[in-house]
Amino acid sequence: MQTITVQLEAVFRKAISKAFGVQADPLIAQAVNEKFGDYQSNAAMGLAKQLATKTGQKTNPRSVAEKITENLELGDIASEISIAGPGFINVRLSGDWLRKQLASIGGDPRLGIETTANPRQVVVDYSGPNVAKEMHVGHIRSTLIGDALARTIEFQGNPVIRQNHLGDWGTQFGMLIAYLDSPDRKTPVDYEVHIYDTLGVNKSENTGTSPQTQVHISDLEEFYRAAKVEFDKVPPFADRAREIVVALQAGDADIVAKWNMIVEASRQHFQPLYLRMGINLSRADERGESFYNPFLAEVVNELKQNRVAVESQGAVVVWVEGFESPLIIQKSGGGFGYPTTDLAAIRFRVQQLGARRIIYVTDARQIQHFKQVFFTARKANWVKDVDLEHVTFGSILGEDGTPFKTRTGGTVKLKDLLDEAHQRAFTLVTEKNPELPESQRQDIARAVGIGGIKYFDLARDRTGDYVFSWEKMLAMDGNTAPYLQYAYARIRSIFRKAGLPRGNHEQIQLQTSHELTLAKHILRLGEVIEVVGRELKPHHLCNYLYELATNFSGFYENCPVLQSPEPTRSSRLGLCEVTARTMAVGLDLLGIEHPEQM
Repeated sequence: MQTITVQLEAVFRKAISKAFGVQADPLIAQAVNEKFGDYQSNAAMGLAKQLATKTGQKTNPRSVAEKITENLELGDIASEISIAGPGFINVRLSGDWLRKQLASIGGDPRLGIETTANPRQVVVDYSGPNVAKEMHVGHIRSTLIGDALARTIEFQGNPVIRQNHLGDWGTQFGMLIAYLDSPDRKTPVDYEVHIYDTLGVNKSENTGTSPQTQVHISDLEEFYRAAKVEFDKVPPFADRAREIVVALQAGDADIVAKWNMIVEASRQHFQPLYLRMGINLSRADERGESFYNPFLAEVVNELKQNRVAVESQGAVVVWVEGFESPLIIQKSGGGFGYPTTDLAAIRFRVQQLGARRIIYVTDARQIQHFKQVFFTARKANWVKDVDLEHVTFGSILGEDGTPFKTRTGGTVKLKDLLDEAHQRAFTLVTEKNPELPESQRQDIARAVGIGGIKYFDLARDRTGDYVFSWEKMLAMDGNTAPYLQYAYARIRSIFRKAGLPRGNHEQIQLQTSHELTLAKHILRLGEVIEVVGRELKPHHLCNYLYELATNFSGFYENCPVLQSPEPTRSSRLGLCEVTARTMAVGLDLLGIEHPEQM
């Protein structure tokens, strides 16, 4: 089923063409004030100017609106059409038409939302933890926003390739491997022998499986800090680390195996966190910096040959319009940096993965970097007919307005944050439903705690900072995940009380203003998903779901369900069913669980 906006646009385009013989955008939008209608066309003013230019005679916008209205063929869509102000055409949707729409979508898992007619291969680059460093609060926004966008774009019918651009290469690995080998190492490391996939540097396919020595590092942060101390204070250790870097870049088998150990040890930390949070990132989605290492020299050479890059003071750079400093793609010593890796990634994603839209989800501090990288890729003609989009976000702040830290001023580990969310939610659930089995309370607490963290982040316009607050995050009222999850659970409890598995959407009758308001809001989900896919801002979906929950609350408080006589009882049960399924689809797109009971 097409969205209401699309259906109205088609009717208005036809009316404009019939009335004036021209093609014009009808500019359909939701009505600003519902007392005038549900949707409005703002086309008359612009069309009046267009006609005046064409005929040389001044045209009154209101008369243009009247003529458009005379030619509208809305059928049973509208119960009322009116003109307000200088020429705004207002449309009030018919209750009978709304009922038919709900009946048509009720049995569809997608709620009648059509997939795009022109799917494009989309790459979404998000999360990107650094190897040998545990994920912390700073990784939350990229991970959650990226996951929600990937889910939404995929739901629209676009094939999505998720890419986790790991920080798994660079000079620091010489230091880490040297420390792993150090007989004086103070940080405990557990060694075990098992069969695992041996991944060579920059290889995407397995080279075979054989028993290998693997390591488990209990505290990655401590391991990294201890290695850094040795590197800074012990010259022989630093010399050995530099030798190892050279050997790693040369593909020394023993050094590569140890590099693999550290990467795998890091994966043992971050992959369980993805699973715990319900993030759709697996090992198959990983393409770290190491993957692109063999392509870097080739990228530089191609940019030089195309005269995109030039030599400057011993380095190879790209001068980007609007920036005083160039983009350095090869250092004077011959080394490569992040810009070269990101350029190699763009080229690979377009040429090998077939991407037609590439979305990068990173903090706002990287705006200049990606502007320069995107400029270079376009100038190199690598991204013809490809959209490059940088999705930026602000910082998470503590109550004092500074970056969110632990009480002692340290970085908040993501694992610790999830643990605390679970514990706080478990206390909340136990207070509300102490009679539930502990295992069930634990499951609900996991969904509520992690859902609370996710939603608190996603419900805000990503471009701004926000203050972290446990109290607001897990509140049972207001625009929070627990409020939405409770709304869903409350609907499901209605069916448990009725002894029914679900409601019959085909029996819906819209008799009151509360039922009409809820029905109209349900049918706007497709429009909201389009906005999220276009603007790449999940908070639009969050706001929609919050309004859905509040509209349902208004309906439930004013329209008795189980106490009503038939056929009203069945009608309202059907409306409850479609509401619950709409809530579930929306929460799924945000990656938030919706327990049947809370």
